[in-house]
Amino acid sequence: MITVNRAPPYLTVQDSGRKNARASGVPQGGAIDSFALGAANALAGNSGDAAGLEWALGDGSIRFERDAIFALAGAKAHAVLSGKVVAPCTTIYAQSGDELVIEQISGGRFVYLAVGGGIDVPVVLGSRSTYLPGRFGGYQGRTLKRGDSLGLGPPPTRTPAAGCHCAADLLPRYEMGIVHVTRGTHADLFDDDTWRAFTNSEYRVAAASDRTGYRLEGPALKNPVGTLPSEASCPGSIQVPGDGLPIALMADAPTVGGYPKIAVVAEADLPILAQRSPGATIRFELITIEQSQRALRRRASDLHTISQLAIRSYR
Repeated sequence: MITVNRAPPYLTVQDSGRKNARASGVPQGGAIDSFALGAANALAGNSGDAAGLEWALGDGSIRFERDAIFALAGAKAHAVLSGKVVAPCTTIYAQSGDELVIEQISGGRFVYLAVGGGIDVPVVLGSRSTYLPGRFGGYQGRTLKRGDSLGLGPPPTRTPAAGCHCAADLLPRYEMGIVHVTRGTHADLFDDDTWRAFTNSEYRVAAASDRTGYRLEGPALKNPVGTLPSEASCPGSIQVPGDGLPIALMADAPTVGGYPKIAVVAEADLPILAQRSPGATIRFELITIEQSQRALRRRASDLHTISQLAIRSYR
């Protein structure tokens, strides 16, 4: 098991999400930066859909109750294991009783902790992910708090060698703040001036942003229709409400919505958007669907390369 010694303001169990529940009105959810969790899982010897911890908003610590292998990925964090600095995107071995302390998140928003065997909580609708709006999944449907103990799955039979490291050029360019988008389902409703404002302006992530949606502050866009009949939506959809300030739907967003959608974030860039903290800036660049698909294949190839690096180091 692992035990939460000191809980940060936000700490939940997440995996790759619920892939077959949207027809019932349940979003996919899962890790808001799915690439980071996938990379951490690979370096911890897990399958890509194993559950890990999604950590944000502050410092905290957990204690390992058995010998374990783990890795951290995602946001930049200063972490120590029983007094020794923990390198990011690196396979680390912990002994029973060791305490992992994340002292500060210095860049980005969400840190992912994957532990060999994965976090073992009940499967709900095909996933171990926490869905906070619905208060189910994960650990009792809530954020973790001090004293919570989480079971781990069986340790991997073969594990990456300690020190197995993922090079920075295999990771999303989180620091750039450039987010590529394709045209949304209502793109033709917006005039040329609105499109120029959207693609030529800098937006800031508002403080009122969470896993449901990121509100963006910057030039208001002209909403030509108000609201529309609700229709299916997905993570990455950028809606334009009545005040003209865009909202980017994120992992826990509702499955339907009625605001016009000017654009959709390329799936390959969802991790970049997810890791922008309140106050951080974003610029949107328009690309074609074909370019978006190529970028997603490159992202999948990078994650496969990380997995192969870990496998080649198996001991």
